Amino acid sequence: MTGPDRPALAASGVSVALGGRLVLESADLSVDHGELVGLIGPNGAGKTTLLRTVLGVLRPVRGEVTVEGRPTRPGRTAIGYVPQRHEFAWEFPISVANAVMTGLTRRLGVLRRPDEASWRAVADALDRVRLTRLADRPIGQLSGGQRQRVLVARALALRPTVLLLDEPFAGLDMPAQELLSELFLELAGEGRALLMATHDLAGALYSCDRIALLNRTVVAAGRPADLAADTSAWRSTFGVSENSALLRILKAA
Repeated sequence: MTGPDRPALAASGVSVALGGRLVLESADLSVDHGELVGLIGPNGAGKTTLLRTVLGVLRPVRGEVTVEGRPTRPGRTAIGYVPQRHEFAWEFPISVANAVMTGLTRRLGVLRRPDEASWRAVADALDRVRLTRLADRPIGQLSGGQRQRVLVARALALRPTVLLLDEPFAGLDMPAQELLSELFLELAGEGRALLMATHDLAGALYSCDRIALLNRTVVAAGRPADLAADTSAWRSTFGVSENSALLRILKAA
């Protein structure tokens, strides 16, 4: 049963093995409708692994992930995924609009031609990321910020209730970061659930409703102001000392 009292996304006791080694162990996390949750941890902590497990691409060896109270099913669950920018084939000779349409391929099927409703979803997604005027431009001619917005539009074309973001601000200048930050807050305000893996600590403390600290498991989770005061959780997550620059950033925030 789904409803307002059930999280949009819930991971319960999730353990994931890659190459025979546990990279996530007993991770618990939830994201409510209308909430932006920042997922923060060091490199190799398992952030991307957790996102891909929520997406259904990876299967946990233990535990369960549910969306709207139901187990995730790849291609059939309303989850939008924004991968890291280098994971997309930008050299492929297609337009911006067609790149966004690839987000609907699994739902449409490989051989089925996009219908009017699909193109309308693409147009709406491009409008949300302010790329309508570039719809016909080859993706190889885009700047880094424009490419990131294409990936966000590609996920939004699915009209998801849950949106997963993997380092969406990496390598972007400040105007591009601000545009996407405003969009993510708008999407949360519309009732969507957003889970964002990020290294942008200051931005996460400012914009996220909650933060989850991850290092193979969820070490701690809470509101930014509360979590910023819990220096032991940050030290445990990042393996830093009491004199770390990271802790000084937290105190300044």
